[in-house]
Amino acid sequence: MGKLTVIDHPLIKHKISLLRDERTGTKDFRLLVEEISMLMGYEALRDLPTELVRIKTPITEADVPMLTGKKLAVVPILRAGLGMVSGILALVPSARVGHIGLFRDEETHEPTTYFCKLPDNLEERLVILPDPMLATGGSAIQAVDLIKSKGCKSIKFMCIIAAPEGLKALREAHPDIDIYIGCLDEKLNQNAYIVPGLGDAGDRIFGTK
Repeated sequence: MGKLTVIDHPLIKHKISLLRDERTGTKDFRLLVEEISMLMGYEALRDLPTELVRIKTPITEADVPMLTGKKLAVVPILRAGLGMVSGILALVPSARVGHIGLFRDEETHEPTTYFCKLPDNLEERLVILPDPMLATGGSAIQAVDLIKSKGCKSIKFMCIIAAPEGLKALREAHPDIDIYIGCLDEKLNQNAYIVPGLGDAGDRIFGTK
């Protein structure tokens, strides 16, 4: 079973509360998503492997830890997931970036793929899959399906807010992946929106309706 982490950090809690406020405008919302993503990324990447490398400091030679192991890829779920990419790349600027485009049918709430562009050699990479909201879980499940179809076996899903229904669906469909959540909310409403949630993350990030 993959690891489930609901990140209990006061800075993340505070910034998510600001995200929820309907008075928070597009500029501040976008910046908050970036900041939360960086803080969450710090936790999600805690177990990256390191190896000792010999370097010369201004004082002496020393064996120091450097990242090793699988190369990293960040694959946001379009379009809202784009808002989380810069925060993660601030931590690992060398990571490759792919994109998975999904839209949700407003009546059935089922996801449909309209775009998929992934980095090469995905089977050799650790993939970070960010999406601000985990509602029904349909989009996340389909995105993981696509990534696994390319041979990837190491996936970490990151979301800012999740509904219990979506978390349950994702864990049942893909029990092997690690999941990182900023806040686990109460439920989904009849329109499959997270309660209390923060509205439509994509619209609030990009200033659209």
